[in-house]
Amino acid sequence: MSKDLPNPDETPAVPDTPPDGAPGEPQAPSQELRDLASAHGVVVERPADGGAVPVPAATLVAVLEALGVPAATPQQVAHSLQRAKDDEWRAVLPPTVVVRQGDEKTVPVHVTHGTSVHVWLEVDGAEPGARTHSTRPRRDLDQRDDDTGPRTVDGREVGRATFVVPADLPLGWHSLHALAEGHETRATLVVTPQRLELPDGLDGDQWWGVDAQLYAVRSSASWGIGDLADLADLAWLTARRSGADFVAVNPLSATEPVTPLTPSPYLPTSRRFLSPLYVRVEDIAETAYLTAADRSLVEWAAEPVRDLVTEPGPIDRDAVWEAKKAALEVVFTAPRRAARQAAYEEFVAEQGHGLRDLATWSAIVEHLGRSPRPDELGDPASPAVAALREQLAERVEFYTWLQWVADEQKHTAQRVAREAGMRLGIVHEVAGGAHPHGADAWLHRDVLAGRVGAGAAAGTDAPEGSGWSSPPFVPRALERAGYAPFRDMLRTALRHAGALHVDDVLGLFRLWWVPSGLSPDEGAYVRYDHEALVGILCLEAHRAGAMVVGDDDGDAEPWVRDYLAERGVLGTSVLWRSKDDGGRPLPVEDYRRLALAAVGTHELPPTANLLAGEHVDLRERLGLLTEDDATQVRRLARADRDAAVLALAEHGLVSEHPSEREIVEGLYRSLRRSPSLLVGVQLVDAVGERRPQHQPGATTEYPSWKVPLGDGAGNVVLVDDLYDNARLRSLLQAVRTAR
Repeated sequence: MSKDLPNPDETPAVPDTPPDGAPGEPQAPSQELRDLASAHGVVVERPADGGAVPVPAATLVAVLEALGVPAATPQQVAHSLQRAKDDEWRAVLPPTVVVRQGDEKTVPVHVTHGTSVHVWLEVDGAEPGARTHSTRPRRDLDQRDDDTGPRTVDGREVGRATFVVPADLPLGWHSLHALAEGHETRATLVVTPQRLELPDGLDGDQWWGVDAQLYAVRSSASWGIGDLADLADLAWLTARRSGADFVAVNPLSATEPVTPLTPSPYLPTSRRFLSPLYVRVEDIAETAYLTAADRSLVEWAAEPVRDLVTEPGPIDRDAVWEAKKAALEVVFTAPRRAARQAAYEEFVAEQGHGLRDLATWSAIVEHLGRSPRPDELGDPASPAVAALREQLAERVEFYTWLQWVADEQKHTAQRVAREAGMRLGIVHEVAGGAHPHGADAWLHRDVLAGRVGAGAAAGTDAPEGSGWSSPPFVPRALERAGYAPFRDMLRTALRHAGALHVDDVLGLFRLWWVPSGLSPDEGAYVRYDHEALVGILCLEAHRAGAMVVGDDDGDAEPWVRDYLAERGVLGTSVLWRSKDDGGRPLPVEDYRRLALAAVGTHELPPTANLLAGEHVDLRERLGLLTEDDATQVRRLARADRDAAVLALAEHGLVSEHPSEREIVEGLYRSLRRSPSLLVGVQLVDAVGERRPQHQPGATTEYPSWKVPLGDGAGNVVLVDDLYDNARLRSLLQAVRTAR
């Protein structure tokens, strides 16, 4: 394993008991350690029953070390605390300045005391490929009086001057410049929208659509897994047959280039790029011009997986990728028309070094297999990587081309959706993190934390917390990078999307960090600059002409959801999780307007399963619940069901003794009475599926993320046959006419 990548199995060398304390008793942090943690955005208390408790010293030390702040000894704490007090004064300019359009903002500039400084900005000057230096609009900034006195930093007397960023700047990525003592310093300036405006026609209306896990939605033409052509067909059918306004899908982000593939779409190797697993080989234009011999090779590659689409058992991603990869290699060698070649070259130029680096990583992983990477390959900018890129040039080109054909088919799906009448089209999702040993961890090693993983604090759904293993962004490192990795990820995710669903949008405010070797409930929250991150999210969505839905169904500080609404980011209201202060179902009339309302999510079992309590039976069979725990969980699940049915009956949405199908339709009809702007219908509920897509805690015992779309009896339902399903036709008609 390369030393630059986080290893979830390593344990940080930090004390977890005081030298003179009882074994196993967590050491309370000193006030100095608490002050240091707070100075770096680490929350020194964590949620507990009835309130909050102090974060143990061991956790604070481990999290600070992951942030690049030495804190293992009292001397290191004292030194790091002093550095934290002076850090702002060491920099001439802040690394990144984020301001809302129409707001004036002051920027502190630090130079040797008594030295004059000239500060200006260049419009649209913060990105590669922007206009040349000589043609960018340049504006000198006015200085404002500042009576802050000088400070001695590292033996140098430093003074502060304050300059004003004007309020009339256009949206976009600009650059700040300061010239002092013959040295020029540059920083990123981002002007973001005050608010992301809603699409035309949505304000005052309510749009509805279908939510699907694409890999599970297969057709007779699929190669064993749902693909982008199936997405286009699903969008067309639901738009034309049912009047749906959107189709929302799981993250389609990049997977590993070699098997075995990570099954979870929420732990991709890269959040920025697409998985070629979703490419429909036959829809690539060059496939039509293959020779008879090459066409036979494609057909032979498909033969072992063609029949998998009718198999009700777990989806075999590895077999599908091996087959598709062999076929794609054949199509890759086919000549492209001049216009197609030009389009490919434009795509490569537009995606820049990020695409080249992903393709390089893929080629290297393929070349080395699953063996650990030598240390000299740990840095993407190293001579060793450059040499291997040249050696593997053809494979690098192949993986570059794969992204182009995937992007083309993603574009086609959105075009088909809109042409079929959808007012929004495809809602794509970006995962909350990426694989700790994937491409992002390699490409962004300078801005991702090592020896920690993101997770969730203990809560109702996860009493012991949960760990996701994905390395989180280091807030200050991301700021020093001008937020470019975050921006670039958003841009690719927003390509050809009517809306973007941000998984765990609350992580843009604070994120639960779990140090390696500690359990998920032993983590701590780390704060992020939400004004910058949410502002950049709104800016990139505005530029893409898309709206944003954030998964904010979780533990959040009281003001956070109001802040997101103020910025025009929709939240998520999940019926099974929406309760009033008394623990009763929240009336749908009280749902938020700026929200996507849904009965469930991919994290919950299908509604038919929940109504029958089958999710409790499954957890008990898998050994995830003791008999006593199962009795209690089953009682609570039955109470939730009864409360939901009672609420439906009070509104005349179900009969006195409703069937399962009647209850499901009643739940969705009730959502149409909510003020929420969007309503999502899970495709699994529409066809009567009962099997969960994911079972937390059962890594090998349950086929999470491998369950194909099926009906209540487990029979496969293909895209071709969706509208032969009476239950689907009935539910979608009920939703369409409910308002």
